[in-house]
Amino acid sequence: MNQFFNELQYFSDFTTRAAIMEAFAAIALSFLLSLLITWVYKKTHKSGQYSQTFVQTIIIMSVVVSVIMIVIGNNIAVAFGLVGAFSIIRFRSAMADPKDIAFIFFGMAAGIACGLGFYTLAILFAITLSLLIYILYATNYGAKDELAKTLKVTIPENMHYDQVFDEIFATFLAQHKLLQVETTNLGTMYQLTYTIVPKEGVSDKSIIDAIREHNANLKVSIIMPSQTF
Repeated sequence: MNQFFNELQYFSDFTTRAAIMEAFAAIALSFLLSLLITWVYKKTHKSGQYSQTFVQTIIIMSVVVSVIMIVIGNNIAVAFGLVGAFSIIRFRSAMADPKDIAFIFFGMAAGIACGLGFYTLAILFAITLSLLIYILYATNYGAKDELAKTLKVTIPENMHYDQVFDEIFATFLAQHKLLQVETTNLGTMYQLTYTIVPKEGVSDKSIIDAIREHNANLKVSIIMPSQTF
């Protein structure tokens, strides 16, 4: 009888050690794959708002998700319990770049695959999607030939803005559209926001100089395409 209990204890310890080793392997692999994901994110990031905290968050979420999947296993009750627990979490930070959301899901998917023990699938998934993302970045896929810029013009309150710059726009711009009108300087001025596409060979300085002759030499700014909203 004692021998039976000793063998049972040994088997239990062996199972525990195997589970711990498997969990450690899942955590380590999810960490390594998230490093690859964040490296691709840094290389392909174009927008001006880069956040080191966001990069670290992707790594943390990948590892956390892998641990959650290990804890859940095949236990349906635990799965529903975790759903209820995480339903109280609210993310209030708005993403500056929609692609950031895709990278969050990228890291989570890699973590899920590692947590479920699909190590080969996780590796192939991370490498393949990383290559695809880098190819899209290198080929600049989806970019339009005409890159729109944002033009902001400040005018006096007594100036009618409806058609005041039509002649200038016809001369220097291939396209333009009024996006927003707002008051500024305690309501004494208007700020007009346009999206514009300059004609070929037209410099930003030429546009600004022409507008300044008609807006009482008030503030004029042109925002480059990567920062256009």
